[in-house]
Amino acid sequence: MPQTLIEKIIADHSDQKTVKPGDIVDISIDVRVARDFGGPNVVKNLREHHLPIDDPAKTFFTFDTNPTGSDQKYAANQHLCRVFARERGIKVYDINAGIGTHTVIDAGLVVPGATAVSTDSHANILGAIGAFGQGMGDRDIAAVFAFGAAWFSVPPSVKLTLTGARPANVSAKDIVLNLLNHFGANRLLGCAVELYGDAVDALTLDERITIASMGTEMGAIALLLTPSAAVMAYCEARAGRKLAPVAADPDAEYAHKFTLDISQFAPMVSRPGHPEDTVPVMEMEQIKIDSAFVGSCTNGRIEDLREVARILQGKKVAPGVVLKIVPTTDAVWRQCLDEGLFAIFKEAGALVGNAGCAGCAAGQIGQNGPGEVTISSGNRNFAGKQGKGEVYLAGPAQVAASAVAGYITTPAAIPARPAVFIPVLSEPKPVGPAQKRADAAKPTALEGKVWLVQADNIDTDMIFHNRYLAITDMAQMGQYTFDNLRGWEDFAQKAGPGDIIITGKNFGAGSSRQQAVDCFKALGVQAILAESFGAIYERNAINAAFPVLTFDSIAPLGLKQRDRVRLDLQNGTLTNSENGQSIPVRKFSSVQMTIYRRGGLLG
Repeated sequence: MPQTLIEKIIADHSDQKTVKPGDIVDISIDVRVARDFGGPNVVKNLREHHLPIDDPAKTFFTFDTNPTGSDQKYAANQHLCRVFARERGIKVYDINAGIGTHTVIDAGLVVPGATAVSTDSHANILGAIGAFGQGMGDRDIAAVFAFGAAWFSVPPSVKLTLTGARPANVSAKDIVLNLLNHFGANRLLGCAVELYGDAVDALTLDERITIASMGTEMGAIALLLTPSAAVMAYCEARAGRKLAPVAADPDAEYAHKFTLDISQFAPMVSRPGHPEDTVPVMEMEQIKIDSAFVGSCTNGRIEDLREVARILQGKKVAPGVVLKIVPTTDAVWRQCLDEGLFAIFKEAGALVGNAGCAGCAAGQIGQNGPGEVTISSGNRNFAGKQGKGEVYLAGPAQVAASAVAGYITTPAAIPARPAVFIPVLSEPKPVGPAQKRADAAKPTALEGKVWLVQADNIDTDMIFHNRYLAITDMAQMGQYTFDNLRGWEDFAQKAGPGDIIITGKNFGAGSSRQQAVDCFKALGVQAILAESFGAIYERNAINAAFPVLTFDSIAPLGLKQRDRVRLDLQNGTLTNSENGQSIPVRKFSSVQMTIYRRGGLLG
């Protein structure tokens, strides 16, 4: 049977000759990674369950979110992982290495056709070289560390062809922002998207990484690019061996096929709060900025930084504006030093940091304060993700030009004199008192009062903000639930044991953090029903034995806030106990029911 790219990779790593969408299979994982957040919980799970390490040679820690250890909790977590790594013979790519997803490519650990998992929700960046990378929660990663494999549901594949000639002023970041403008955050939810066309074939490795890195923001399982000859040569040189080419079969079947004309793409910027809320840069009406950031796994490669240097050469960052630049890896950092790029950055007035994730993951550089307006080359601008201010997303050329201009603009429109302004700051909202709640029992029929949270694309920073990621005690998590979701900041104070949440599309978009599931368990919430879930979030909930189910429409139920409902997990029904109306919901799969009944993936 003809196979798509992801179907081939999954089949090659399973006991099946071929697979199809919806199949649930165990797949062997070539590379297993835990970062400096998520990593401590992986260690905790392994120790508490007395689990072994399947293959230390395939198992790694990467310390990339806070390489300076500037936060005491991060420093403690990094050291905890180091000690565990020494005990078990695991290699650590420590604070001097850079972003883990880049490191595994550049070190030749992940190659085309390989499988890899990480506590990084952008592990699907590996689609840039035609590999299958997935971000997973700490229970998943602990299981893979211990057993070398993970269950996976084969996703539907989508074929996306870009026709026409790419405009000269359209960067790789602009390409993916145009795709987000077209598809939004959930139209490709749960799909593996393969990109084709002459413009795609011509992409460099750095450009492919930029595009693949934002598959998560599109809701996709992965954006996969068939490796070009140049990419294969790079990977072979790094791996030190000849590699077999990987490609979809010409007659493979796809759930959907789309064709877009890249010649119509334009330089874009995402407005604060949603990466998919993109508009042409020149429609932003010269919005003033306080700061600019170049870096993250999306735009901190050498080609990005050369472009930034080209724009900054002989210019100065606008008065009152802070420009922060963070390379992705130590190798890129050294290359910038050797090529004299750092001298240009410093002469322009920029701050240069250690290689790593920086502000994107609440790291050492790139956070902004209340009221601060930032233009960033990162991949996410969820509320609170990069600080308490507003974040616009753009390509590195636009970021550099805006830093010089003092407002959002393009390299071609940098003014002779920069804009000057006075920033206005506001005080952050204080966090409410802690509350401890006991978990409710877990029968297959649940009854409780509903919270109707009527919004789509509620991301993990809205559910459980990244400033709390160092918390590993579940009892302490509940108090922070939804405190970054506008209108629901007091949810933890109002919620009661036995409550059931009903919400919209793509619930749990974003990060791989397990805490975004466990915080509800800490409050005693029994279940969450949504029109759809972010792929990583759904896995985390299933693996935590926390019921999550999907529905088509709740309109027939006539629900009002705090109505009592009955949820049948086994038969897949939701009933409004106030009027007796019922609707079908997706019942538990056999895998979900098995994990639920034994109290979790590691139970």
